[in-house]
Amino acid sequence: MTKLEQLRELDALGVEFAGLIFYPRSPRYVGKFPLSAGDVRKEKLNINRVGVFVNADADDVLRAVDEWRLHMVQLHGDESVKYCEHISNHVTTVKAFRVGPDENIAWKIHPYRDAVDMFLFDSIGVNYGGNGSQFDWELLASVAIGKPYFLSGGIGPQDAERVRAFAGRQPDLFALDVNSRFETAPGIKDMRLVDAFKKEVGR
Repeated sequence: MTKLEQLRELDALGVEFAGLIFYPRSPRYVGKFPLSAGDVRKEKLNINRVGVFVNADADDVLRAVDEWRLHMVQLHGDESVKYCEHISNHVTTVKAFRVGPDENIAWKIHPYRDAVDMFLFDSIGVNYGGNGSQFDWELLASVAIGKPYFLSGGIGPQDAERVRAFAGRQPDLFALDVNSRFETAPGIKDMRLVDAFKKEVGR
């Protein structure tokens, strides 16, 4: 999210999480927009603010957590287990994994099971997230994840029925992370699409 008024709109819709991108190479990087930590702190919103980081210095992550009063962080880079453990000692931490064809997910997540609070599964692509493509969700269906996780990667308004069917047999699926398919421009969401999708998936 890059606009204060859109954070307010999401909150009014009952959306539970809003992502704030702290990766300077992202077109959605908060530093490129007039949204400020001070503005966000003044708002009395129920929505949980999630900071998204890619291979950032740990001190910078924790500084952003304090300045922006983040409720959670997503680590989308190549962060080590030790790094993740350090961050998770201070804030609820989600480790993101980029999933390609025939990915061995069980092997990939095993070292991080005790290091973070949740996982996120996204599509592999040229960028660290925001690629707008989907991976094969059935790769998750065959693995005992054993931890709450976010499903991400190219989920769009047309996927509501498919999401409901998948969620019905995935007890560890915690939330959906949607992004580019709901945008009119990087960082700007079409709230009508968000609202309709939320209602269709039943949340």
